Amino acid sequence: MKQTLVFGNIITMDEKRPFAKAVLVKDGKFAYIGDAETAKKLGGSDAEVLDYGEHFIYPGFLEAHAHGCFAGYRAVGQANLVKAGTVTDYPKYREIIKEFIADNPQREIYMASGWIQNDEYVTRSYLDEICPDKPLIMNSADAHSCLLNTKALEWAGIDAEYAKKYGYDLVHVDEKGEPDGNLCENPAFEIIHKVPVTIGEAKVYILAWQDYALAHGITATAFAGDDLRFPESPAYHELEEEGKLKLRTYANVIIPDNPEDPKAEIARVAAERAEYSKEYYRIIGAKVLLDGVVEAHTGWLLKDYIDEPGYHGAERFNDHDKMVELIVEADREGLSIHAHSVGDGATHFMLDCIEDAEKITGDMDQRNILAHLQYVTDEDIRRVAATGTIPAVPPLWSPKEPGVYEQEVSYVGRELADLAYPVRSFYDAGANVVFHSDYPVSPVMDITRSIYMALTRALPEKETGGMATQRNPAETITREQALRAMTINVARQFRQEHRMGSIEFGKLANMTVYDSDFLHDDIEKVARARLIATIVDGEVVYKA
Repeated sequence: MKQTLVFGNIITMDEKRPFAKAVLVKDGKFAYIGDAETAKKLGGSDAEVLDYGEHFIYPGFLEAHAHGCFAGYRAVGQANLVKAGTVTDYPKYREIIKEFIADNPQREIYMASGWIQNDEYVTRSYLDEICPDKPLIMNSADAHSCLLNTKALEWAGIDAEYAKKYGYDLVHVDEKGEPDGNLCENPAFEIIHKVPVTIGEAKVYILAWQDYALAHGITATAFAGDDLRFPESPAYHELEEEGKLKLRTYANVIIPDNPEDPKAEIARVAAERAEYSKEYYRIIGAKVLLDGVVEAHTGWLLKDYIDEPGYHGAERFNDHDKMVELIVEADREGLSIHAHSVGDGATHFMLDCIEDAEKITGDMDQRNILAHLQYVTDEDIRRVAATGTIPAVPPLWSPKEPGVYEQEVSYVGRELADLAYPVRSFYDAGANVVFHSDYPVSPVMDITRSIYMALTRALPEKETGGMATQRNPAETITREQALRAMTINVARQFRQEHRMGSIEFGKLANMTVYDSDFLHDDIEKVARARLIATIVDGEVVYKA
């Protein structure tokens, strides 16, 4: 039996024993939490010792909503436009893509991701100039839009009839009625799905993502439904069989919008769960997309966009009866529904469906998740808590990001924009709040930054030159609440609160070590904290 002694300033997130100086790990689980002398006696002379001195040890941090395989793909499988100094820098984007094409001449199709639109409207000719002979697709940073060159339009069969079928809000056309290369929502997702990825390639992307997550203090993560294009489940299964997985993944299989047979869709998810779920990769739910994103005018609002009167966004999954059936069938299979919901209209619709489903199931603990929640009415904040729905909120998005905030105001108005991304209100209502980064759709996954922004609702001053970026300070929360939203609360989302999320006897020995006390240090010091180590099952899997 392998034994490991770990020493340091331990913050357990266990209300009965919040602090300790040592833990003893036996076969990957906590066997003792308490003082150093007792731990040494119990461990004996043969125990491995990890002494972190005055550093601070936390339960392994958990990510509530991310896109792992997609993250690895962006890192090693395509031209990555999210680089320093290239945000909305269109000429620089083309240089990055040209360099990637030159380095990968064997590819038949080229992909680039991380495109952040500015006020300049570009069409297929923007990409034709650098890649006239092969399909090239430039995916937006939020993954809800893309730009195709002419060869990509031809390859995908996107023509005037296709545009007419989906509507010109989703497939943009030129003055002749021909697609100009800009797609969003369903058409954009369909295009990404058509780009072939093998299981072998997916395994490379998953391992790249695993390295990244562990190097950022994450020990387990939600998988928010990327299998529109990647063969994740079989790839994860093979990697687990090969003993290569360290990062635990709790997956949600994506469901198409308004499916013809919701019961059959849940049966498909359950079958995939039975085939692929093991220890390090488990399917726990189904993913639905209710709407899009505000920056593409596809977030589903209760009121119209102020710059587009008569239009309130894209209602992606909007069939009430089918959603109720989906929730009920998922409950019967012990699954949750993980919903992308940006606009207040989408959230209101989903809560209506959850309430009606709960009248049928009587289950107030299905742990359905609403992710993103940019705008939510006070009434619906209360309904989130009352229905046992889990709000997955992004503190990283809460400040007034220069440029992005002004764009938001021009679309929805200052009053609504200033109320975006509530957090404290969900806590006050009694909800099980969890934090997410949405990495790599959001370009940052950072524990210390999430804490900083949850407590300040602002960007660090050093990044803004003193510019005011705080948004709605009434939604700031406490340090302990922030830590819970990245540890024990997420474990509850995964239905793993008995195994992870706090440092307690019998739980998995997952820990993250930093050089800062997140509960007491000055908040500016917290923002600069350095990760020392990540520990999974008692083994050091990342060391700074």
